[in-house]
Amino acid sequence: MAPAVESASPIGIANLPNQRHKIVAKRGAAFTIMVAGESGLGKTTFINTLFSTTIKNYADHKRRHAKQVDKTVEIEITKAELEEKFFKVRLTVIDTPGFGDYVNNRDSWMPIIEFLDDQHESYMLQEQQPRRVDKIDLRVHACLYFIRPTGHTLKPLDIEVMKRLSSRVNLIPVVAKADTLSPADLARFKQRIRAVIEAQGIKIY
Repeated sequence: MAPAVESASPIGIANLPNQRHKIVAKRGAAFTIMVAGESGLGKTTFINTLFSTTIKNYADHKRRHAKQVDKTVEIEITKAELEEKFFKVRLTVIDTPGFGDYVNNRDSWMPIIEFLDDQHESYMLQEQQPRRVDKIDLRVHACLYFIRPTGHTLKPLDIEVMKRLSSRVNLIPVVAKADTLSPADLARFKQRIRAVIEAQGIKIY
């Protein structure tokens, strides 16, 4: 009887997950994250710590605010490519400098909302084209919304913006600089935030 032939690379239904993983790992993945909240809440530090590398630069951040004269909210896009265990991630960080930094912040969220809506519309238009090559996709997968650690509750601006964001993107509230509050105060603050979020019908991820 002829000896069994061993395949150099396993095939078959049982190995489909492994084959799929190899394809995805080779192709890599794209991930777009937005950070929103007032200045001075540690957004840059958080992003750099989250991805264990310098995604955003402090010097550029300081120069940008030094030059900022008009009271407008900007949309700042930073791109980076990360790799861990041979898996590549094309990371895009969307920052919103200027948001919530002024005495009158009425409608200050509009550039953010318009950006989110524009990206969805742009992607849909590209999908409808006969030749869909090299699509530009800046749809945001998640938005980290940084909350100032007042120890009281959410400000009206926070509530209004989070309402509008939650209907458009996966919203993740973050209590900024939580270590400035005692464990007991932080627990109470989080409880108040959760109560407001539930009462206002804000959807969070």
